[in-house]
Amino acid sequence: MAAELVRAVRSENGEPERLRFFYYTAGTGGAGPTILTTSFRLLGEDVIAYNKGEEIKLKPYSGAMTIDFGKGVRKKNVYLLNLPEVKSAFKILGVPTVSARFGTAPFFWNWGMQAFANLLPAEFLRDKVKVQKLYKSVDPLVRAIDGIAGERVSMRVDLDCSNGRNTIGLFTHKKLSVLVGFATAAFALAVLEGNTQPGVWFPEEPEGIAIEARKLLLERASQGTSNFVMNKPSWMVETDPKEVGLGIYV
Repeated sequence: MAAELVRAVRSENGEPERLRFFYYTAGTGGAGPTILTTSFRLLGEDVIAYNKGEEIKLKPYSGAMTIDFGKGVRKKNVYLLNLPEVKSAFKILGVPTVSARFGTAPFFWNWGMQAFANLLPAEFLRDKVKVQKLYKSVDPLVRAIDGIAGERVSMRVDLDCSNGRNTIGLFTHKKLSVLVGFATAAFALAVLEGNTQPGVWFPEEPEGIAIEARKLLLERASQGTSNFVMNKPSWMVETDPKEVGLGIYV
């Protein structure tokens, strides 16, 4: 999504200035221990972000923002997390300012994540064995809440450009587990159709997925989504855009 947004902007002689990734998952998204243990361990890592070309380190699960994920999800709080697409977008796509945030629901899970990040030593959170024990201690409660929270997942990518334009990509599905299946199949088909090169690549790299094949890959991966938008202004997808006059929304 990010690579396509950047490509579209540059094709219109614009230049990307800031790229922000926002993720939301209801509960564990049905992924159980996988997403939970990964999230716990990420709390033990400094958040790597980029500001005007300079690498900066930030505290995990800080920098809260309220982001509108559109219909079906609406506004959710998201927090800084150390995710690999930040570095790859900076290095491969050449965007000078990049960050990533994640949030979950119910809201008190976010409070718990903040508490773990602030109270538990980083060494504890980086220890796989200790994190597994921590997960097992909260697993019964997590599973009970998951039955109520559901598995909805949403990804929003915001790109700010040198010409003042803001464009976004939005991808929402009611079940994370189903979405992962479609996305995996979409990449597998791209490989079988010869749209990738041998080796291990980041998704942003043309060797990982040919530029001309990205649109079809996104169409395949978006099957079953409740909301899929690419290269549109944010007001077109937000649940309560603000009118500044004369039919202009921000």
